[in-house]
Amino acid sequence: MSYQFNHSTVGDLRKMRAQLAETVSYQLPVGEQLIEINHLLGQAVQLEYLGEIHCVHCGRRSKKSFSQGYCYPCFKKLPQCDTCIMSPEKCHYHEGTCRDSQWADQFCMTDHVVYLANSTGLKVGITRVNQIPTRWLDQGAIQALPIVKVATRQQSGLLEAVLKQQLNDKTNWRALLKGDAEPLDLQQERNSLSPLLDQAIAELQQTFGIQAAQPLTDSEVVSIRYPVQSYPTKITTHNFDKIPVVNGKLIGIKGQYLMLDTGVLNIRKFTAYQVKVSW
Repeated sequence: MSYQFNHSTVGDLRKMRAQLAETVSYQLPVGEQLIEINHLLGQAVQLEYLGEIHCVHCGRRSKKSFSQGYCYPCFKKLPQCDTCIMSPEKCHYHEGTCRDSQWADQFCMTDHVVYLANSTGLKVGITRVNQIPTRWLDQGAIQALPIVKVATRQQSGLLEAVLKQQLNDKTNWRALLKGDAEPLDLQQERNSLSPLLDQAIAELQQTFGIQAAQPLTDSEVVSIRYPVQSYPTKITTHNFDKIPVVNGKLIGIKGQYLMLDTGVLNIRKFTAYQVKVSW
């Protein structure tokens, strides 16, 4: 199918910016331009990969994207690409082997929150305090509830590891894009975890001090609604590395996914790809 477009822009793709509102508001960064993507619902759009990838850190041209937008040298040396980012309980800052202790002071040695969320069912997750609610929006959660505040990323990872004995920590992306999960009583879910949670908090406080972990007993559930006109009946994924031109009618936005009537595109996966976006 051919489309006629009135507007276009070229630049390196970045993950969508999302703001919590009655319906989540999205902007798609392409180079220096921010496209108000919610306004394009129901319209034909096209994203064309132009064959170049530019590292999100150093700008170097790269044949492949590592860790969602980095070139290989940056992937190997930057602290934000270290294994402890995906597994915070493996933090080695205290051993003096952190890739960049100043970066860690800003992003890791700071308050984090352990939370419950409902994206495709109940899950546990962690994020920096200043990343609330962005983290939930990026995951496509329809409900979220902070349950514990901790003093460092490592401590949040240790607590999450305990809760993963009973809870999932992953989102089923295919289920995410087929519709909203059934609402859950997250307050009741937190209460049911109390024995395990209380013991884990006590162990953290014994190891790191009383300030290490504080239960958030007064927090309230955040409900989230996404701009979706309809969900695809069959999940087909678009991949710039295989087919460089993606087009179709935009039917929804959820997490970091654009849902088109021709398939879904994970914007975060293709961060740093140079594209031409037309609408």
